[in-house]
Amino acid sequence: MSTLLQTIEKDSGANPTVSIIWMHGLGADANDFVPMLHELDLRGLPAIRFIFPNADTMPVTINGGYVMRAWYDIVATDLGRQEDEAGLRASQAKVEALIAREKARGIPASRIILAGFSQGCAMTLQTGLRQPEKLAGLMCLSGYVPIADKAAAEHTTQSLETPIFMVHGRMDPVIPVARAEQSRDLLKQLGYSVEWHDYAMQHSLCQEEVVHISAWLKRVLVG
Repeated sequence: MSTLLQTIEKDSGANPTVSIIWMHGLGADANDFVPMLHELDLRGLPAIRFIFPNADTMPVTINGGYVMRAWYDIVATDLGRQEDEAGLRASQAKVEALIAREKARGIPASRIILAGFSQGCAMTLQTGLRQPEKLAGLMCLSGYVPIADKAAAEHTTQSLETPIFMVHGRMDPVIPVARAEQSRDLLKQLGYSVEWHDYAMQHSLCQEEVVHISAWLKRVLVG
């Protein structure tokens, strides 16, 4: 049994009844999105346990083998070619261990959200589409569906009930918006409910996006 990933936890209130597992991008770490909690409008929401895991470190091919935090290796700039399937599946198992821990702590799957930026977004989709139970939601920021052909074959019937929030920058030089749009269209073809927004930004976040995240959290957690 592999050890659980290191995490930073922040509760928005006492006795949280919702867990959000929020994954960072390539080369970042668990601290990356902690400051964003002050930006979100959490009024009217139940108490949330925000969990920010650290990916393990590994040499990343596209960065000359430099060792950094990464959910999987990036072999080529064309993200759809030579994908690190073994790395994706290994990290998926580690994210699933975090989901299992939340369930053991009394948070049902239906009150767990997976969230992530860039590589963390890819992990959100890699993991979320294969879950045997409906989750509260998948929050997908500036990323894509990895090993998309496998996702089409491996997604579960139960996961089709999980709402997906997907956003991207129209001027993103790291993950072209066209790649994200292909992922969105694939998800819709498979039968997922996808809320999509794109913004006049690069590979980053913007204030309009924060507003949309806050509104989406209210929809999926309060109704």
